[in-house]
Amino acid sequence: MKKLLKSLLAIFVLTIVASSCTTKGDGQLIGVMDRPAWKGINPYGMVYIPSGTLHIGPGDQDISNTFVQRSKSISIQGFYMDDTEITNNEYRQFVYWVRDSLAHTYLDNFIESEDGEQRIDWEMEVDWEDETLDELYYQGDEKFAGKKELDVSKLEYEYQWYEWQKAAHDRTASRTSHIKKELVKIYPDTLAWIRDFAYSYNEPMTRNYFWHPAFDDYPVVGIDWQMANAFCYWRTQLWNSFQAYRGDGVNSEDFRLPTEHEWEYAARGGHDLAPYPWGGYYVRNAKGCLLANFKPGRGNYPEDGGLYTVRADAYFPNDYGLYNMAGNVSEWTVSAYDENSYSFLHDLNPDMRYDATEEDAPAQKRKVIRGGSWKDIAWFMQSGTRHWEFQDTTKCYIGFRCALTFLGRSINDF
Repeated sequence: MKKLLKSLLAIFVLTIVASSCTTKGDGQLIGVMDRPAWKGINPYGMVYIPSGTLHIGPGDQDISNTFVQRSKSISIQGFYMDDTEITNNEYRQFVYWVRDSLAHTYLDNFIESEDGEQRIDWEMEVDWEDETLDELYYQGDEKFAGKKELDVSKLEYEYQWYEWQKAAHDRTASRTSHIKKELVKIYPDTLAWIRDFAYSYNEPMTRNYFWHPAFDDYPVVGIDWQMANAFCYWRTQLWNSFQAYRGDGVNSEDFRLPTEHEWEYAARGGHDLAPYPWGGYYVRNAKGCLLANFKPGRGNYPEDGGLYTVRADAYFPNDYGLYNMAGNVSEWTVSAYDENSYSFLHDLNPDMRYDATEEDAPAQKRKVIRGGSWKDIAWFMQSGTRHWEFQDTTKCYIGFRCALTFLGRSINDF
């Protein structure tokens, strides 16, 4: 009798479960119905680069004859890219955020969130006259001419990244072993304007370039590769916080540095085999005007309209709407540099990365830079020209712009 009752009870439970399932889809396979809507985003200051194919390699003869730009046909997934290099004023938003977070920390302006964590109360006003904040400024002998100046060495920011490649090839390792963190000083190295040139008077640029309003819309420089990555991580957190506040519930891909081949694809502007972003074979137009900010001739720097850098939106954009993909400042990419990488890279979204540590050899710390700068000759302006710099090096002619992977087949689908 007991067995019969248990059997009847089991049948009753199964009947209830089955009936509850049929009320949500009539027993059909329809997927989960309460998924959030996703319409994509149109990031401010970015342009959409559609998926496509291009031939990477030299746009003209390889004058170095080192075969570091072997021709190769590849395909690239669609993505967004900043239409200009990150400007001084845009990067200053990052610097001020770090400065203000330190001030709030010193003033103990915290609130407890719903999950029990202590978080900065950004609604609180910072009293910059509070003596508690004195340690944020230069003190004693470090003061110059009695000025109250921010000690920029205190501006540090910790960013994180996940080692997806190692996680994919080592499934036995713990998740925590693939989560990496780096604490970096984020204030631009303004002294690069002096250090990069011997016997050259550039002190006015050191004193004024980053903070003076005259240069707000000029590309930020003095940024090493790690600082650029920290900015991308902060920008992602800034956007995610806004989405959470708005209640979207769905986050986009992370802002990041472009791969070197995303950069080249974007720079070509749809002109696959053209050597320059504007699609032509020369650095001058039909009227003889120079089309980018570089070092024409034998040191006639101002001939193109700029002695040093120029506004980030100067000159005409390429056909994707991107400004200064040739000249002005060279730009960091996320890719590690190897002379022979074109020989073994995959033809689908090719990319080579290596997270170098302090203990690694200098050659392992090389990262690809692209585009040439205001102090480079015309050969570096070519879209296919590869060059590199050490990841912990700051230069007055290297900046960056961000990329964001597009989630979907085409922007026209939305």
